[in-house]
Amino acid sequence: MNNLQKKYAERISTTLAKYPDKRSAVMPMLYIAQEEYGHVNAEGIAQVAEICDMDPTQVKSIAGFYTMYSEKPKGKYWLQVCVDLPCALRGADEFHHWLLDELGIEEGGTTADGLFTAEHVMCLAACDKAPMLQCNFHFEENLDKEKMRAKLKAWRAEALAAKNGKK
Repeated sequence: MNNLQKKYAERISTTLAKYPDKRSAVMPMLYIAQEEYGHVNAEGIAQVAEICDMDPTQVKSIAGFYTMYSEKPKGKYWLQVCVDLPCALRGADEFHHWLLDELGIEEGGTTADGLFTAEHVMCLAACDKAPMLQCNFHFEENLDKEKMRAKLKAWRAEALAAKNGKK
């Protein structure tokens, strides 16, 4: 039994029960590995391969294909700003550049405190709600500078509370 199986036994069991073949659960298992390690690393890939009875190379190829898995460490809050044409027409490009400046990072960079990684992505399917972003796979829509500053403040407070054992 590997690390993920020990720590997430119930969640893994529940997920595997939804699929007739363990291999079909590889993507939900990759989410668990990413949650555990902050990205999909070699250890997580090996553990997912064991759980799903697959070769690690197969698991790595799936993790590498889909953009929702990161093979590099990210901040606690992974901010993905949609900047495709419809969103850009609603100010997403300017919003994205402002956010990078606000956080003091470059595209794809992570803040010094490890809390935020920000990058642009193409199409999150919420064109009518731009500027918008996805934070750890949850949509934040109809953003402006004031709303975003409030969200950043709330996420910082949440991280501090978690660090201090209050959450």
